[in-house]
Amino acid sequence: MALETMTLSLSTSAMLSSGVVEDDKKQEAFVFPKFVLMGHRGFGMNMLQSPDEKMKFIKENSLLSFNVAADCPIDFIEFDVQVTRDGCPVIFHDIFMFTQDQGVLIEKRVREMDLHEFLSYGPQKDGTNVKPMLRKTKDGRIFEWKVEKDDPLCTLEDAFLNVKHSLGFNIELKFDDNTVYGEGELRQTLDNIMTVVNEHSMNRPIIFSSFHPDAARLIRNMQRSYPVFFLTNGGCEIYKDVRRNSLDEAIKLCKESGLQGIVSEVKAILRTPNAITRVKDAKLSLLSYGQLK
Repeated sequence: MALETMTLSLSTSAMLSSGVVEDDKKQEAFVFPKFVLMGHRGFGMNMLQSPDEKMKFIKENSLLSFNVAADCPIDFIEFDVQVTRDGCPVIFHDIFMFTQDQGVLIEKRVREMDLHEFLSYGPQKDGTNVKPMLRKTKDGRIFEWKVEKDDPLCTLEDAFLNVKHSLGFNIELKFDDNTVYGEGELRQTLDNIMTVVNEHSMNRPIIFSSFHPDAARLIRNMQRSYPVFFLTNGGCEIYKDVRRNSLDEAIKLCKESGLQGIVSEVKAILRTPNAITRVKDAKLSLLSYGQLK
């Protein structure tokens, strides 16, 4: 069951390039094994609208999901990190949190909550569930976030302290597609994340990834210890920022910013298979995500 929900894998060069950034300093190359499997949001993402019960088995991005995935033959787990209003990195995919109070739908941005409020949603460690979580799909439908095996929300620190140490972390730096962020705001968010990483990494394999071009560039400039990958759907969706709209733009961004590789939607790779050669020629690694059907 787990392998069917794991959607991220290393598909080209095992060597991560030692990219050059603005100060012309190089980092030593980081080497993956020939092929790496990653668990998407741990044991797999939740699709509450799906008739497939596997998509509603274990709460995504939870400690339970991470530790169940750790028992599978994988090398990394991927998860999404945002930062609360009071500066705590938390693990949650959606930009908005939804619940309901006396029939009224309540919607709040994760970054506008403090940590205490964020953790108050969904099941609690004492078994209560005062604020049941809802989820809004891209087409606007609302579903109760109901899975067979639920688990409380968690922080990035929780993951470092409670997930098998040999399991690598692909930390996706999550930002809102519809928000314009200043560099100072991006840098503060990334500083908060790096504080936790530096305190708890303990030689755990770590890579960073992000759909936000400037966040990827900044995290590369802020640290040399961990590879940085740019996430793209390769033109499967079109954005105002042209850097997000093709694999060629992704390659260009990586070369200009000294990033180590690209994480692409698999359909974009299949649509333009010659891009794999261009990625390799640029001395970048290529990871893929998504479903073939």
